[in-house]
Amino acid sequence: MAFLESLLSLLAAFGLVCLLWLGAGWLLLPLRCPARVVLEGHGTGEYLEQAVRALLWMRRTGLWRGTVVIRDDGLDAQGRLLASTLSLQDGVRLAAEPTGAGQRAE
Repeated sequence: MAFLESLLSLLAAFGLVCLLWLGAGWLLLPLRCPARVVLEGHGTGEYLEQAVRALLWMRRTGLWRGTVVIRDDGLDAQGRLLASTLSLQDGVRLAAEPTGAGQRAE
């Protein structure tokens, strides 16, 4: 019986330390984080969905409070469809590359 009481006391102490750690982390995280992650989409948008989902997971868990921006850097029709579908989610924007960007005027 003493072993069970010791184990429960240890688990309760560990739980309290974890709650204090999470509370301190929440208090130290800035309220507004102007950070923005810009993902460049090429071709069919390979790995774009994985990257957006990973960043949104970080937002849901409270590890990051920024915005995801998908920049069209040569997406084809399938890639643009994927990017526009992903941009419907909260915290994700689609920014099109201006025409003629990267080309020098002669």
